[in-house]
Amino acid sequence: MKKILVTGGAGFIGSHTVCELVNAGYAPVIVDDFSNSDERILSGLRKILGVDPILYRMDCTNAADMRIVFEKESPVAVIHFAAFKAVGESVENPLKYYKNNIDSLLVLLGLMHEFNVNNLVFSSSCTVYGQPDVLPVTEATPQQEATSPYGYTKQVCERIIRDFGVAMPTFSCALLRYFNPIGAHRSGAIGELPFGVPSNLVPFITQTAAGLRNKLTIYGDDYATTDGTCIRDYIHVSDLARAHVKSLNWLEQSEHVCETFNLGQGRGNSVLEVVKTFVKVSGVQLNYEVGKRRSGDVEQVWADVQKANTILNWKTELTLEDALEDAWRWEQGLSKQ
Repeated sequence: MKKILVTGGAGFIGSHTVCELVNAGYAPVIVDDFSNSDERILSGLRKILGVDPILYRMDCTNAADMRIVFEKESPVAVIHFAAFKAVGESVENPLKYYKNNIDSLLVLLGLMHEFNVNNLVFSSSCTVYGQPDVLPVTEATPQQEATSPYGYTKQVCERIIRDFGVAMPTFSCALLRYFNPIGAHRSGAIGELPFGVPSNLVPFITQTAAGLRNKLTIYGDDYATTDGTCIRDYIHVSDLARAHVKSLNWLEQSEHVCETFNLGQGRGNSVLEVVKTFVKVSGVQLNYEVGKRRSGDVEQVWADVQKANTILNWKTELTLEDALEDAWRWEQGLSKQ
């Protein structure tokens, strides 16, 4: 069974990808220091998979520790999730983001070269586009100046990977530009579990509905959109996780390739639309207010996903309603833990 190194594999997207890897016959090897993830996800993975996945509790910026993983496990490919990802926090603490997000990639690429591991799936982001002039964005859309240090780290990491690929003729990569992952595993066993006050919309919605938060704040209603609130392309996390397996399959069948792929639903929903849809599917009224705009937020962005549909043979299967139902099921289950 082929072993796949999954950095940040106990995180939101990483844990769902671990499940999809097992479903596809791979053996995931998780590396996570739990600085941005929660131990409870491990019990959820055990419930879904029936076994404990291979796990190393390590910081991906520590080359000596990471070398041990490569020596012991001999992975055939790497999926690199391990990064800090809160836009607002990156504005407040940029050095934290530059050090972790860039250094972890440099360590990983060095070890991949040393151990002759040639296939990489990289967790990138639609933030690399900044605020695009034309929507929807394609992979060829010119990148604007990043609106946050987080977004800039993704631009830099993509450039590093491309440069590395030029220098290494056996290396191949898929750079996956996520739009807005939401939802939870349909079993309710794993989902998004932010530390402290959520920075993402959907966990804040579900925590407010569960009574853990007094109210939801919508950051700005004066944008040039249909209802004045920001527009994003929301994708179910399980659909996103499947795209990583499709990317691995594509890399295994290709030779010396490096391509970017947009991963989203291919359409946008406003923040207010998401709130109203949650109320509809859950039957729970939400207490919310409109606040000031949040620094670093892009007004509107959504994806053209034709390239991923065609080359990776991947399409989304789940809807916004599905994602919000699953997220609410996950939130309700947390109160019983």
